[in-house]
Amino acid sequence: MNLGIKIKDRRTLLMLTQEELANRCELTKGYISQLENNKVSPSIETLEIILEVLGTNFSDFFHEEQQDKIIFTSEEQYTKQFDGYSQTWLVPTSQEHAIEPILVELEPHATTFNDYPHPGEEFGYVIQGEVVVCYGQLKKICKSGESFYITTNRDHYIENRTKEKAVLIWVSTPPNF
Repeated sequence: MNLGIKIKDRRTLLMLTQEELANRCELTKGYISQLENNKVSPSIETLEIILEVLGTNFSDFFHEEQQDKIIFTSEEQYTKQFDGYSQTWLVPTSQEHAIEPILVELEPHATTFNDYPHPGEEFGYVIQGEVVVCYGQLKKICKSGESFYITTNRDHYIENRTKEKAVLIWVSTPPNF
């Protein structure tokens, strides 16, 4: 962390000149200039006064926002092969989050595993082909460009009854795949 730049950024955000900050802290303009250019280090007491004048405190001033990872490359994705289909975890850390998106590629005449009732909800969007969403005793066709949404209180799985590969995005909350 660059203390001088952080103080300067806070000072300019409040539209204070170095002289105004110095006067309010009972310091010299030269000291504030040296501090912002990392030529001097303030004592804890002096820094506390400066932060108070800048409308902040130690905790807030030194708190650095954690940069959340928001982009995941294809190299980070994980694919697992099953009999007749594959699942690619699009967000490798999805078990740490509220939703878990996967890409499912279902070969002709293949079926995903039967997922037993569990707490949660699932959403799917068919990118290519056609699938049958099996939800309890209900079986509904879902075509390319269509989506499905289910609560997971019944057995559920996906079938591809066609001669063409089907590709879909399947999202579960909470993570379950």
